[in-house]
Amino acid sequence: MSLNGKIALVTGAAQGIGRDIALALATDGADVAICDVNLEAAQKTAVDIEALGRRSLALKANVAASAEVTAMIDQVVEKFGRIDILVNNAGITRDGLILRMKDDDWDLVLSINLKGAFLCTKSALKYMTKQRGGTIINIASIVGAMGNAGQANYVASKAGLIGLTKTIAREYANRGITANAVAPGFIETAMTQALSENVRTELAKQIPLGKLGTPADVANAVRFLASPWASYISGQVIHVNGGMYM
Repeated sequence: MSLNGKIALVTGAAQGIGRDIALALATDGADVAICDVNLEAAQKTAVDIEALGRRSLALKANVAASAEVTAMIDQVVEKFGRIDILVNNAGITRDGLILRMKDDDWDLVLSINLKGAFLCTKSALKYMTKQRGGTIINIASIVGAMGNAGQANYVASKAGLIGLTKTIAREYANRGITANAVAPGFIETAMTQALSENVRTELAKQIPLGKLGTPADVANAVRFLASPWASYISGQVIHVNGGMYM
């Protein structure tokens, strides 16, 4: 229970990897606020967190809307008194080859995935700097490091998120704040489970460990970075990809 007394906020935590991250942090002792555009699903995650004996709060917010983000962070601090851990997990995809990609699809993905993390971080830093301590963890992606055809917008957003992470780490180290990124590879989610068996087999062949990862694999990296054991780690990208990218 290395996170006893800590307050965490996880965006995009109603389902998938974000939900596993929120539950993992609660298992380690943190009280966890949940942010998602799907409030009903977020509330279910909050109930599961409370079942672990921790406090929780479900909030609906569009992370790309500055006023909504400010209100969300203020609500977390109003309820819990502080914010110690921010996990920027919210993200979307709108895939397409560059020549066919609509401007709106480019703007939307960059707005949610990158601007959203910027806005949440900016609002959380107001409190973390006063506390002289905090941890920011951004969920990037393997494609942010190696690129991927058909995902120019998503790749750009995740590569930008890695750069943002390193800048936060440099700007706020003197306030006792760390910032790191976790970059998942191919993970077993509803999206990958919908792929045909042949496609999944071909994906696994690209991974040295020979299998897709699980949301728990990503959550375990986050819980480490959020813990006191990682207090001297900042500005780093932890790749969770089975060796696919080195």
